[in-house]
Amino acid sequence: MDREDEDVLMTDLGVESTRAAATRTSPGMGDQIRATNMTDGNLGRDHAPLPNNSRTAKLPETQGVGQQPRSTSVLANDVAGYLNISSASSEDDYDELADDSSESKSAVRSDPLPYSKLLTGLCYDTRMRYHCELEPLPDEEGYIAGGDPDFHPEDPRRIWSIYRELCVAGLVEDKMSVYGLVKAPMARIEARPASPAEICLVHTRTHYNFVESLQDMSRAQLQRYAAEGDSIYYNKKTWLSAVLSAGGAIETCKAVAARKVKNAIAVIRPPGHHAEDDRAMGFCLFNNVCIAAKVCQADFGERCRKILIVDWDVHHGNGVQKAFYEDPNVLYISIHVHMDGRFYPSGPNGDHLHCGRGAGMGKNVNIPWSSQGMGDGDYMLAFQSIIMPIANEFDPNLVIISAGFDAAAGDTLGGCFVTPACYGHMTHMLMSLADGKVVVCLEGGYNLKSISKSALAVTRTLMGEPPDRLLATAATASGVATVQKVKLQQSKHWRCLYPKDHDRDIQNAMGAERMHDIIRAYQSKHLYDNYKMVNLYIFRERISKSFENQVLATSDYHKAQPLIVIFHDPPEIMGIPNPVTNKLELHNTWLADVLKDYIGWSVKQGFGVIDVNIPKHITGHEDAEGYVEEDRPKRISATEELAVYLWENYIECNDATDIFFIGVGDAFHGITHLLMNREHCFQRTAGVINFVAENPLRPVHSQNIYWLSKWYIEHSLIYVASDHLVWSPETNAKKISKRFGKLIKSPMKGLNEMLERHREEVMEWILGRVKKGERIEKGIGMGTEGLSTVIRDGSGIVEMLGEGDRVVVG
Repeated sequence: MDREDEDVLMTDLGVESTRAAATRTSPGMGDQIRATNMTDGNLGRDHAPLPNNSRTAKLPETQGVGQQPRSTSVLANDVAGYLNISSASSEDDYDELADDSSESKSAVRSDPLPYSKLLTGLCYDTRMRYHCELEPLPDEEGYIAGGDPDFHPEDPRRIWSIYRELCVAGLVEDKMSVYGLVKAPMARIEARPASPAEICLVHTRTHYNFVESLQDMSRAQLQRYAAEGDSIYYNKKTWLSAVLSAGGAIETCKAVAARKVKNAIAVIRPPGHHAEDDRAMGFCLFNNVCIAAKVCQADFGERCRKILIVDWDVHHGNGVQKAFYEDPNVLYISIHVHMDGRFYPSGPNGDHLHCGRGAGMGKNVNIPWSSQGMGDGDYMLAFQSIIMPIANEFDPNLVIISAGFDAAAGDTLGGCFVTPACYGHMTHMLMSLADGKVVVCLEGGYNLKSISKSALAVTRTLMGEPPDRLLATAATASGVATVQKVKLQQSKHWRCLYPKDHDRDIQNAMGAERMHDIIRAYQSKHLYDNYKMVNLYIFRERISKSFENQVLATSDYHKAQPLIVIFHDPPEIMGIPNPVTNKLELHNTWLADVLKDYIGWSVKQGFGVIDVNIPKHITGHEDAEGYVEEDRPKRISATEELAVYLWENYIECNDATDIFFIGVGDAFHGITHLLMNREHCFQRTAGVINFVAENPLRPVHSQNIYWLSKWYIEHSLIYVASDHLVWSPETNAKKISKRFGKLIKSPMKGLNEMLERHREEVMEWILGRVKKGERIEKGIGMGTEGLSTVIRDGSGIVEMLGEGDRVVVG
């Protein structure tokens, strides 16, 4: 095989021949790089040629230069056909390999480790520190209003802290490397100012001209423009730092793409991923990564056509998303805190539903955390479940990491807990892509210690060191929910993701009904057939549709007898969906409803019952199609409104002797709302039982009824799951307020398990309070002598009466 044919074969197989790479290297690239402690010949060493000795398996013939290239998959299958077990194990082949013929001696031996011989690159320029915030101008009396001694978060010391950390670790040849150098220190990549043509591949000429004009503005003009901008500041040196930052990203990406270095990190600022085509925002002026990606595509053509940008900054990279939203050749994946659009840069653009447009559909992947506080387990789950499968399917020619370190533990602006080890593991996974061509470009990160340690971990990984071991690998519940939601959305666009999404207009296309309506219809029939429970109608426009058939009552609920009022979440459906189709098959689905045993027991005791089911989805007049998420605030508000309606129209006006409220899950909010906002509610209430698993505890207190909290703790049983936060060491160190009621730690974790475990003691507690009430009434009718029990007076205060005490009512 001659060299020309070899290059064709290497290209078809997706491997860049370094002879071809060397001929296509941009002019002047070698001048941009100088190696530390290394000869010029070693710095840009080409890939070794394919071995001429191929007797163990004859490769198929390749097409000529003038022929149409065959697809990678076809050629790979042809090659695989020749590499079979028999050829690999033939004794004759081993003999031929060991043959000490003159042909073997003259053959050029290949370098078995061509990639590892290259160095890791570093781009850093102290002039990028010139961009800094101006102090406010003093007033006429020389006073600086609102003067803040603290540094701006986007502090020039950010890049110096990282550079110093790398030097102290011995990775860079510098006078700060006082503890000695590693054997193969980093190769320095010189930053240069990006040209107008390069910057305008992403930005408008108007925006470029504005940033350029900053160097000629007065101090007052700079501060005025900064005040009018979105989280940005300027000074006269901002222009120089900005073009150097963009130019540094360009040169670092070109060095890696041309195989001058194996991978590289660009310690640059100002950051760039928020900058849009026509404006600066979020501490960013020019979008460094986008500019570098566009330049590499233009300079290297097909060898750098497909680029993956992974953005792990805690903020969504709105500028990157906008730049490549319709580009099929750039895959942008951002993992960030979103908080339903309330986290910077705010708005819906960072949600999981924004997947690209036109030819770029599916090439935009947002993994939006619903809250701060995410840690290693959440990020590793996202990488292993979404980022790496999609990245492997995309198969990029170059990987660029928008490496913001503001999700690192210790960064108060980000509020997350990602460790340096986790950053190392994420880098390590990405290094398996694009033949190892990985570029790390600094974005955000505002705790100097956190970004320095995190950047060091990433750099050590780039240089070949394995990442440190992770200590916390469990993802949070909200993290798991976000990952599953993104997988479901992105499964429409990527073959590698399962389960596939099947929620497209299910209701309208198939005439389907939501399962919670079907189950409640089943419950209604079951409760009517067994206990003659009927629907209580809700005549209030805002909630009537949501709670239609959700409130059921026995026919005697209004009579002079104890009344049990149950507010509960829907029964649990436990199932195992088909891993491919995502269909929930009935034979693999179970309905768990322990509350029917409580209802049956109450009816058997001769009590009235009102059963209130609070659905997770509050139905509107125009119900949503497909998948919907629980709107918890809306659900709680509707529950509280329903509770007041039921109290005023069905409970307060009846003749019930003792009223017991039982709350299960979030539905308990309706009961606590009643106790705090209806003055006579607690006076008629004999007891409150609540089961809490994951939902937060709800205090009961009132400014008008100061003894309400005392009454509540003496008239309640609050069963709390064993893994609830209230039992954590931090909480136990404090005194738990009596406003939460009488808390009882359950050994169980789930609501159904808790209902089953504590059923007998709840029933005994209710019966005991009913009998006490009967003895009090009997004692008052016969006189007070010999009475020793617990009663409730008009204020709801519990009094212990001993023999000979007098009962005072009022």
